[in-house]
Amino acid sequence: MPQQPVYCAVRLARFFASEALTTGTSVALPEEEGQHLTRVLRLQAGDPVAVFNGRGQEWRAVVDAVDKHRVRVRLEEAIVPPPEPSIAIVLAVAALKGDKMDDVVRDAVMIGVAAIQPIVTARSEIPLSRVRDGGRVARWQRVAVSSAKQCGRAVIPVVNPPLALGDALRGDIGAIVLVEPSANAPTQRLRDLPARPRATLFIGPEGGWAPEELELAATAGATLVTLGAETLRADAAPLVAVTALRVQWSDL
Repeated sequence: MPQQPVYCAVRLARFFASEALTTGTSVALPEEEGQHLTRVLRLQAGDPVAVFNGRGQEWRAVVDAVDKHRVRVRLEEAIVPPPEPSIAIVLAVAALKGDKMDDVVRDAVMIGVAAIQPIVTARSEIPLSRVRDGGRVARWQRVAVSSAKQCGRAVIPVVNPPLALGDALRGDIGAIVLVEPSANAPTQRLRDLPARPRATLFIGPEGGWAPEELELAATAGATLVTLGAETLRADAAPLVAVTALRVQWSDL
C-alpha cells in the first residue's frame, strides 16, 4: 500500500531539486542548493530538511552525505504542501531596469501567480533584444526558485521568454490591463471584475502605456482597469494588483 503524504508541522530548511524524486531514494542537490545547505545554513549529515521539486511535491528528508563536490539527501516521507491558489493568474509585466524586476518576480511568486510573462512595451527602458540575450530570464527564474523556497510554495512559477506586447496579447481572451489613472482610456474598477478561473494581468513600465498600446489592448478584447485614483510605482503595482485581484475574487 503506498505511503500517504503527511502534513509538516515543523518548519524545515527547504531545498529545490528538479530531478525525479521518489520516497525512499537518495538524491544529489544541485550545486547551488548544496552550497546553501553547507556554507550558509551549516547543516551536516543527519540533519532534517525538506526537498521539493517545483511541480507541487515535497518530502521530509535527511541529509545523507556531504562532501566537497555534492550533497545528497534521503527522501523519507511525502509532505502535503500548502494549496495553490484556485485562480491561475499569469503576470505579464513590463521588464524593469536594474534590480527592480528581481523584486517584482520575488513578490509575484510570494503572492501566488501561476506564471510570469516579461513583456517589452513602447516605453520600456530595456529593449527586447537585451532582455532576451542578457541572461535576465535565467536570473529571474533563479529569483523565482529562491522566493518559492522562502514562502513555502512547492510550485515554482515559470518565467517565460520575453514578448512584445502585441504578441503577449494575441489570443489571450482573459487579458486584464492595469491602466494608470491619468490615462485617457475607458476603464472600469478592478473591484468590479467578475471572478474567473484564469486571467492574465498586464502591467506596464515606469512611463506607463502609450496611447496606441491601450488601443491595441482594447482591440484585442482586453479589459482595461484601474486600481483607483493613486498612481503606483511600476515595481509596486504588480504586488498590489495581484493581491487586490485575489482578494476581490475570494482567493486569498
